[in-house]
Amino acid sequence: MRLLGSPSSILFSKNSIMSSRDKILKAIAKNQPSLVALPSLNGLGNPTEDIVTQFKTILSGIGGQVIEIEQITDIAAFVQKHFAPNARIISTLPELSAIAETNWQNEDPHTLENVDFAVIKGHFGVAENSAIWLTEELLGQRVSPFIAQYLGIVINKNDILPSMQEAYQRIGQAEYGFGTFLAGPSKTADIEQSLVLGAHGARGLTVFLVAS
Repeated sequence: MRLLGSPSSILFSKNSIMSSRDKILKAIAKNQPSLVALPSLNGLGNPTEDIVTQFKTILSGIGGQVIEIEQITDIAAFVQKHFAPNARIISTLPELSAIAETNWQNEDPHTLENVDFAVIKGHFGVAENSAIWLTEELLGQRVSPFIAQYLGIVINKNDILPSMQEAYQRIGQAEYGFGTFLAGPSKTADIEQSLVLGAHGARGLTVFLVAS
C-alpha cells in the first residue's frame, strides 16, 4: 500500500487550509462597508394615474375584468346574463341568496367540483399588479377560488392600495390561518409557451367594485 503522505504532512496541509480560510475571512471582515440605515420605501409605489384606473388596466391586461356596481345585489344581473339557469352558483355573500347557494361552507370540498361561478369578498386590491388579498375567513372554503370555473370577487373601491408595499404594511400585524394574493384568472404558458387559462384554477375573474 502506498501512502499519499505522512501524518505530519497531512496535518500541515490541514493547518495551511485553515490558515488560508482565516486570512480570507479576516480580509472580508476588515473590508466590510459601513452600515447605513435602510432606505424609506414610503411612496415607492405611488401610481402615476388614478389607482382605480390602474387596477382596471392591469387586471384587463392579465385576462380579468372589472365591473363597477352600486350594491352587491347588482351582481344578480351579471349572473343572469352570463350563466345558464341551471348553472351552479355559490357565494359567501347573503345578499346573493336569491341567485346563489350560500350554505355550502361545511360541505365536502369535492362536492364543489361542478361549481360554475363562485362569488366571494376580498379584503383589498393592489393597483400595481391587480392582486387581491384573500384570507380563510372570507373564502368559505380554501378551495373555493380555485375549484370554480369562474370567479367573482367583491371589493370596495376605497380598498384599492397603490402598491404591495402598502399591502404588506396592512397585513403585517394581522392574524390569519390562510391567506393569498390572487391576480387574474389562472394561467400557464409552460408548454411550448402557449398560454392556457384555467390551468390551475378559475378560467375567468371578474372583480366587482362596489361604489364607496
